[in-house]
Amino acid sequence: MSGQADPTREPEFPACRTLALDLRDGILWLSLNRPESRNALSDEMLEELMAVVSVLENRPTVRAVVVRGAGGTFCAGGDIRGFRASFEAPPPPAGEADPIARHNRRFGAFMAAFNALPQTVVAVVEGAAFGGGLGLVCASDVALCMHETRFALSETGLGIPPAQIAPFVVQRIGLTQARRLALTGARFDGREALRIGLVHHSFADRPSLEEGLTAVLASIGRCAPGANAATKRILFESLALPLPEVLDRAAEVFASCLRGSEGREGVQAFLEKRAPAWVPKT
Repeated sequence: MSGQADPTREPEFPACRTLALDLRDGILWLSLNRPESRNALSDEMLEELMAVVSVLENRPTVRAVVVRGAGGTFCAGGDIRGFRASFEAPPPPAGEADPIARHNRRFGAFMAAFNALPQTVVAVVEGAAFGGGLGLVCASDVALCMHETRFALSETGLGIPPAQIAPFVVQRIGLTQARRLALTGARFDGREALRIGLVHHSFADRPSLEEGLTAVLASIGRCAPGANAATKRILFESLALPLPEVLDRAAEVFASCLRGSEGREGVQAFLEKRAPAWVPKT
């Protein structure tokens, strides 16, 4: 999904029908915008999400992404009408790949790219997050919800597995909790989501949620964006590579960051007892 655009320029996002985008002060506010279907993940929405991710991958001027759902619901999961159209189509000829499998794998490709974005991704989960919506929460860096928010890995109740989100759920909450939730389809609220580590903050009411979001964004604003991006890469590599290789690569990244503009500015600001240049002025 990577592009070749100049990363120092302000990003130009595609026109979207199922997403609402608002870039302000280095933060992209991204709303899933199909409230009539509780923001279910349609083919069109997936294409638009992939296009937005493609822009973000090389745009360090965007420091954070806040993902919400329009109409009071985060995301009800996959578009069931799309599922029906898929299984009503004829099966592929013998020896050919099933188009349903190719389509499903595209969602996995999006999830992997969304999970690896260099920006700090904040999910604000209201109403409900079922199926693929819960998967989006698992691919965020920080997740906030309300006590009353409902969650479920609902796929098995439809006779299908949570195929492309399963690895991200396991990474987020561990195998034992993922097994319990996926194999029972259990519904649970924001308090339980906080207990099992699916979200990081749960609030009793919307004003408290908004205050919490403001505090999280202020904390992100104190971190150097390049250092955050490098840290995400190290954390992900720690899950996939042998420890010596992780430590070798991390040392190289550390040296590059310390010699770079952020490292120089951060050290100098500390010695001069002032805020670094990347901290928003208040």
